[in-house]
Amino acid sequence: MLRMALLGACALFGLTVTAQAESKPSTPDVPAVFKPGQREGYFFVGGQYVTVGGKEIAAGHMFVQYHAPTEVKQPFPVVMVHGTAQTGINFLGTPDGRPGWVSHFVERGFAVYVVDQVGRGRSGDNPDVYGPYARLGARDLESIFTGQEKFDLFPQAKRHTQWPGGPGVKGNVAFDQFYLSQVPYIASALKSEELVNPALIALLEKVGPSVVLTHSQAGVFGWAVSDQRPDLVKAHVAVEPNGPTFYDIKFKGGAEWYERVGEARARPYGITRVPLRFEPPVGSPAELTVVQADQPTRPDQIRCWLQAEPARQLPNLAKVPAVIVTGEASFRATMDDCTAAFLAQAGAKPDRLALAEHGIKGNGHMMMLEANNSVVAAAIIDWIVAKMR
Repeated sequence: MLRMALLGACALFGLTVTAQAESKPSTPDVPAVFKPGQREGYFFVGGQYVTVGGKEIAAGHMFVQYHAPTEVKQPFPVVMVHGTAQTGINFLGTPDGRPGWVSHFVERGFAVYVVDQVGRGRSGDNPDVYGPYARLGARDLESIFTGQEKFDLFPQAKRHTQWPGGPGVKGNVAFDQFYLSQVPYIASALKSEELVNPALIALLEKVGPSVVLTHSQAGVFGWAVSDQRPDLVKAHVAVEPNGPTFYDIKFKGGAEWYERVGEARARPYGITRVPLRFEPPVGSPAELTVVQADQPTRPDQIRCWLQAEPARQLPNLAKVPAVIVTGEASFRATMDDCTAAFLAQAGAKPDRLALAEHGIKGNGHMMMLEANNSVVAAAIIDWIVAKMR
């Protein structure tokens, strides 16, 4: 699939790929037992050499940074995967200088691997191979990620209280640091899935069965990799995964506070753009009949798009314990119920960790950076530890 994605990109932009594309870069051995001096490091996984414009280059590879305690006490490492326009630094620290989720997980005895998605950040961008890039503007982030209480585009927005020194808008030091961390990302969401999924599998094959923790856009990778290699994913922690199911929506505020974006399905397989292994099998996404619920499951929710009954099943995803984590004041609080309902309908039945129901209030979409990020991390770690017993 990776080779097909690279070939497709090169064909699209009139580039030349030679037989050298069959050659893959080697990767180092990864320590199975971390020792003093081996507790932090980095390596790259995946990718292959291609010839573009007469130059031999690497493409499709992914940067991985690892951290581990002196004594690894947890049976499985955690792989952390960031979302749109972000990099792995989301998990390393906060924009106001506090420890990030990596530190909290390491303190609880986990080895942690943090990636930069293929084609982004320390993995290296390359428009000649990966196609056009896009960027998020400051207003995009202010209005729904960090300062939503100032814009009130969706019902939960006014509950946001956890951005450091908030609200998270330009001039707030933590917001400005956060915005400076944003990077260009591959504009094609489908291409990102085709590239990142095999790189994540290569990482899991190298480090062994792991807990995969995804945030936002990366949720699609977690579902796809769990579906393709349930033997390698011991659990999937989906922190506000990409959604809602099937279609994208736009927030408008007011009484009719959202609308569907376009007629085409943004995620043709419900929660991914790449095929999932349904039973009965699906030859084309057109074979999935989609219906929208007459009413939302709860107040201040969207009306979900789900499969028509009888729903096709996702037996591989049903093998992988999963939890969907949702902040009280996030825009994803309007739609994560739909992701859970889609998976339950298909037999996967994920757990829910709605933070407000556990007394963790006021969080937005970037909860790993917010004032109570340690409390959120502890709740997630407790779920993982309970599942791994």
